[in-house]
Amino acid sequence: MPLVQGDGAELYAEEAGTGHPIVWLHEFAADCRTWEGQVRRFSRSHRCVAYNARGYPPSDVPQSDSAYTFEREREDLRAVLDSCGIERAHVVGLSMGAYTGLMFALRYPERVTSLLFASGGSGAFGDTREAFLAEVRAAAESMMRHGMESAADGIALGATRVQLQNKDPRGWEEFKQYLSEHSAIGSGLTMRNFQAGRPSLYDFETELRQLDVPVLLAVGDEDDPVIETNIFLKRVLPRAGLWICPRTGHGINLEEPGAFNQMAADFFSAVEAGRWTRRDPRADPAHSMLGGAQPRT
Repeated sequence: MPLVQGDGAELYAEEAGTGHPIVWLHEFAADCRTWEGQVRRFSRSHRCVAYNARGYPPSDVPQSDSAYTFEREREDLRAVLDSCGIERAHVVGLSMGAYTGLMFALRYPERVTSLLFASGGSGAFGDTREAFLAEVRAAAESMMRHGMESAADGIALGATRVQLQNKDPRGWEEFKQYLSEHSAIGSGLTMRNFQAGRPSLYDFETELRQLDVPVLLAVGDEDDPVIETNIFLKRVLPRAGLWICPRTGHGINLEEPGAFNQMAADFFSAVEAGRWTRRDPRADPAHSMLGGAQPRT
């Protein structure tokens, strides 16, 4: 597929398959290539579109801070759907892509068949937010000063990345190589503005409680920075489920592609069959676990 027009930037997109559309949104440290294991699986039954976010060549790399807001990323997704003639799609996002997908669902719920929100929520938790923002801003400056090869060495050995190295050394080397090929300017500006400038997910609690879209939250149990936020989202989103993969870090689709694909397939199937409904009000955690049962005397 040629470059498609985003919100003021041209975006590189790849397409495969036919059927109900699925759009794949990559994380900060990745690009559309890291969805290959999913696109190969799901293009057998669905129309799959994966694209590189702005700042990730061969997509355009704007040079201004104002080009990398979360609103721009959200509108890029809308523009990709429009360019592809897609009215509604399953939206799958990982980390940065998960945030974009959720913001898109809040703004354009009529265009989202479902949202698979994977490894999302970094920096949202209130007690650690300021430390996260300081770390992100410092990392952005380091990327732009020292380049992506140096950044890739550090990120790939992060506390939520070593799981991939231990499970799949070859896959980890490929992940690190892709990361080292990214634009230092594009990645730095993305980190400084999107990652550090986006609001906390906790700021959207009122809107999230009203979101009538099927959502599956997927997280690895060793991805500590996002676990609490996903529990919060499970409690406030009326049509959300929570899937936790054991002994797994941040790059959940790369670490456990078989489990991830099966989980996603089951989710899409349930949504398309109309079975991913709102939570039964009787399951409200404020209710007694004994229900209406009375003790016998």
